[in-house]
Amino acid sequence: MDDLETRELRHVIAVAENLHFSRAAAELHIAQPALTKSIRRIESRLGVQLFVRTSRSVSLTPAGRALLEHGRIALTAVTAAVDRARDAARSEHLRLVIKPGGDGNLLSGLLAAFAQTPFARPVDVLFSAGTDRHRHLVEDRADVALLYVPSDDTTGLEVRTLVVEDRLAVVSEGDALAGREHLTEADLHGLPMARWSGRDPDGTGPEVADLGELISLVRLGRAVTVLPRSLIAGELRGIATVPVVDAEPSRLAIGRRADDDRPVVHAFIAAAERSVRSSAGVGDGRAPVAE
Repeated sequence: MDDLETRELRHVIAVAENLHFSRAAAELHIAQPALTKSIRRIESRLGVQLFVRTSRSVSLTPAGRALLEHGRIALTAVTAAVDRARDAARSEHLRLVIKPGGDGNLLSGLLAAFAQTPFARPVDVLFSAGTDRHRHLVEDRADVALLYVPSDDTTGLEVRTLVVEDRLAVVSEGDALAGREHLTEADLHGLPMARWSGRDPDGTGPEVADLGELISLVRLGRAVTVLPRSLIAGELRGIATVPVVDAEPSRLAIGRRADDDRPVVHAFIAAAERSVRSSAGVGDGRAPVAE
């Protein structure tokens, strides 16, 4: 491969398989003139003609056919080597992504349970604000995630519920709603409901990227929100929380990519479920799920 880069080999194979520069360029997501120049540079460097071009057709020379045949094998070998390197790296550590402060006090028990399995290995805990944990999974930046459903996107994921909990309205302590024993969703209608960045385009309140920013706006009376109970830890100065009795319950869940069937990932999820089931309880307004 000293005379030919992997990228260039892909260019040759695309043209050889399509026998059409425009279609090959579209397949490679590059401009046709750039692909034409790339093929010319390759032919010049190798000192052979790979394609016969006319105004109406493109065909392979014997040298082109030979490079196509052996180039496919070479690319397959390179892809396999990269995949094995990534698998080896992933086998050393498991990557868990969570919302900052969003483990529902489950993390220590979950990690302890996993450490007792035959698949035990170090777990890298990654923190992702907002609703970005889905992207961590689909872009292979994490192996498993703790998710709040329905707030988090679960498209393309396999999700297992760990805890079901009620949801609380979060308002400024000076708000008229702060002294109520409970609220309904109708009570919140027309209020400046905070919008999570990238997730709530039609909301009426300010857009927020993380929990700290949200709480600051609520404290100032510029926003209200409804959050799972576990995200409101302890007493927060300047805010009040009130149960919303008709709000859809929140589920704290553990998720993986639907196509990731590695045994270590399944072992981690099973350990998380065992950890929650074995707990006596997780607090008022929250219940572990036993499946």
